[in-house]
Amino acid sequence: ASAAPRETRPTGAVPSVSAGAMASAPPMPRQAAEAADALSLFGYFKACVTGGYARFRGRARRKEYWGFVLFFLVTMTVLALVALFIDAALGNLDRDEPITLAILPGLFGLAMVLPSVAVTVRRIHDIGLSGWFVLLGLIPTIGSLIILVFALVPSQKNPNRWGEVPPGVS
Repeated sequence: ASAAPRETRPTGAVPSVSAGAMASAPPMPRQAAEAADALSLFGYFKACVTGGYARFRGRARRKEYWGFVLFFLVTMTVLALVALFIDAALGNLDRDEPITLAILPGLFGLAMVLPSVAVTVRRIHDIGLSGWFVLLGLIPTIGSLIILVFALVPSQKNPNRWGEVPPGVS
């Protein structure tokens, strides 16, 4: 029995796939699935909390930064509401300080300090500035406004000393 002739394609060519073959295609590899997940705002939040928990090197585009901020605030609000209902059920709202309301969101906020500083530093790197500018946030009122402006500035469209242009920046 002779082997069927093998089709050769130039490197990088994409084979054509019929509709029937698409339905039975194998699942995406883990890296491809994570890359597709990272395109969502929640995917960016998840990536910052898991893979980039204390990653201060590199760049974070605006979508990554604001995805992290959005889901941080949503999670903090949900935890505060859950804690409020727990305190109401336990009768802690009649006391001076609701215990669960102080502990549950507080622990989450404490756990998110490092990732929030890391994503802010990477966002500042993305606009071409040193990550040390994050310390401006310590100046009352004006510092937070400066960080807000940095977060709103578009990404540099060229590689800078902190890395290549993040995917999705055009």
